[in-house]
Amino acid sequence: MAITIDRVAGLLVFGLLLVPGLLLAPAGTASTSPGGAGLQVSPGRALFERYCVTCHGEKGRGDGPVAPALINTPSDLTTIAARRGGEFPAAEVARYIDGRTQVTAHGTRVMPVWGLVFSEGIPEESTAEEFVRGKISVLVDYLRSIQRVQRD
Repeated sequence: MAITIDRVAGLLVFGLLLVPGLLLAPAGTASTSPGGAGLQVSPGRALFERYCVTCHGEKGRGDGPVAPALINTPSDLTTIAARRGGEFPAAEVARYIDGRTQVTAHGTRVMPVWGLVFSEGIPEESTAEEFVRGKISVLVDYLRSIQRVQRD
């Protein structure tokens, strides 16, 4: 796959929109996120806080502030690997977050289609797709990082 100016521009736009605080803040700057005092916030954590916390909760356990009002209880995202025999299914999680491809095993779609949301406002289709994939990738990496170890 050749690197084109469009790809480089898309990645630059992604970086500038996603992590402006990290680009401008000196190393070791404390996070302003709840519960993150003294810790650097990863791009995936920042996306999680912006798009997922209201339903899935600050720690991803399905206990966000709007969870009680929902018909379907949000999933505990810290047990994805445990529910899959200890393996974190990154590609499956990415497809589910993206939402543009219906995952039959998940039943009716009740979560927003983030693939469409993430691409809004980006006029060039190829750049928008790379931008979406980048956001989903860092979000999946964050979800992998919050998996709880199953205790016997």
